[in-house]
Amino acid sequence: MARVRYGARTDAEIAASREKSARLPDIWSTGVVAVWESDPEVVAAVLPPPLKPAERPLVRANISRVDLPGYPLGAGSVAVAARHGDIEGWYPLVMPMTHERALIGGREVFGEPKKLGEVTVERDGLVVRASLARHGIAFVEVRGAVDGALPLPGPTTKTDFYFKFLPGVEGSGLESDPVLVHCTRNEKVRRLEHLTGDVVLRESMFDPVADLPVRRVVELTIGEKTTDQKGRVAERVSARDLLPYIHQRYDDPLQILDGPPEGSV
Repeated sequence: MARVRYGARTDAEIAASREKSARLPDIWSTGVVAVWESDPEVVAAVLPPPLKPAERPLVRANISRVDLPGYPLGAGSVAVAARHGDIEGWYPLVMPMTHERALIGGREVFGEPKKLGEVTVERDGLVVRASLARHGIAFVEVRGAVDGALPLPGPTTKTDFYFKFLPGVEGSGLESDPVLVHCTRNEKVRRLEHLTGDVVLRESMFDPVADLPVRRVVELTIGEKTTDQKGRVAERVSARDLLPYIHQRYDDPLQILDGPPEGSV
């Protein structure tokens, strides 16, 4: 009988897939990073418990082009500085990706708030433009010019916070209490340059990062880096506490109540 592709895979096939993933080479990306100070009360308002605001009300936009062989990828995020207990990190509000493949692992494994979108990183000599866009709106745009190289930082470790959950089957609430995930990224940089420019936030009903106004630009760079990441469950949190923030994950929060029409299979 011919191979049934929806059929079960053997233990050997599963082990081979895991081994292949474990042997991936460093994947380098070219990206723009913008960090700005915003209003403390606004940053605090977007953080679900048990996350707390960091010492400074910072917002960070990452806008990158990843040169995967035969599979170029645009990847970005907008995150606010946060802490969980004694651990400082970032809480991403939206993570546009240009391909579905980049969504699946992040959303299903780590609980990342990834969505399909358009990610642009352009450089013409010293002039740089980078943007994150969805539904025809470039809701974050960085425009600037390179004005010099920066010293390369050593390897660093950064933490992102995610909430992993599933909407309830019966159409209300969540299937179970969510988990708070700490995602640790080890980052190496091989090129880093400073930009002089500005950050433009545009109104979008789907990605309202314009609510996090730019009060002062703290960092504006373009560079080349590679990262790996590992996640762990830090704690289980209350579904009741997280429900008021569920809309952050969806363009239409009512979408999680959608079910199959009567009589469908």
